[in-house]
Amino acid sequence: MEVGFIGLGQMGSSIARNLLKAGHRLTVFNRTRAKAELLAAEGAKLAPNIAGACHGEAVITMLADDAAVEEATLGEGGIAGSLRPGCIHLSMSTISPSLSERLCDGHSARGQCFVAAPVFGRPEAAAAAKLFIIAAGAASDLERCKPLFDAAGQKTFLTSERPPAANLIKLAGNFLIAATIESLGEAMALARKGGIDPHLFLEVLAGTLFSAPVYKTYGAIIADERYEPAGFKMALGLKDIRLALEAAESLQVPLPIASLVRDHLLGGLARGKGDSDWAALAKIYADNSGL
Repeated sequence: MEVGFIGLGQMGSSIARNLLKAGHRLTVFNRTRAKAELLAAEGAKLAPNIAGACHGEAVITMLADDAAVEEATLGEGGIAGSLRPGCIHLSMSTISPSLSERLCDGHSARGQCFVAAPVFGRPEAAAAAKLFIIAAGAASDLERCKPLFDAAGQKTFLTSERPPAANLIKLAGNFLIAATIESLGEAMALARKGGIDPHLFLEVLAGTLFSAPVYKTYGAIIADERYEPAGFKMALGLKDIRLALEAAESLQVPLPIASLVRDHLLGGLARGKGDSDWAALAKIYADNSGL
């Protein structure tokens, strides 16, 4: 496929690279041009601006937050004003359901198509094309995107014809990851304060009741105290929990644990850990325990 790609951070660069490996013809744009030039050296074309990446069958965005996605899509010279009718904007960013709805409306009014496809997986999973993709949109649009999904991930969940549904699932999932980090951090502090080696503690947990990848991945990060470089920054984690709480309020669903995690993430930022991995929440619990 002829595809544009906008947003070449840790995740975006890996996804774009896997699309190239799969034989897709890629045109890339990133505000920091050096990141785009790395992909150009591997066969991608460089776009001078966002509009320049919108000439293919689809354009993918992998950007940090609602503001960046909205500006890239609906702003002057953005995707909505540049994409041809019938072509697809595939948003792989973690954004709010409310923005996803606005993007649907904006593209629909121009005869364009919109698919939401946020992902579960850290940068190492993105590099290995092992992401889990949560996709939603019109059935025909999802079918057209299948070659892109297959190049980027190990499994795609087709969840709804309504793109905002995929974004809500992603936010709910990230809330559960944050709650897992919260509980793991507290439990690790308890074990360590009692003289138990954190790696032994993790071996017991992962070998008995908690064998899921999220416990193994984040448990290892916490046991090793390996918070830099960040796979997912604490500042972005706070953003996602805020979006989850915003969605919950609009649906009148109380999320008391999410509110607690939000406060703890905010405390992490106040301690200067915004660029650390969000698993560094555990460091705060360790500090509070005198470790």
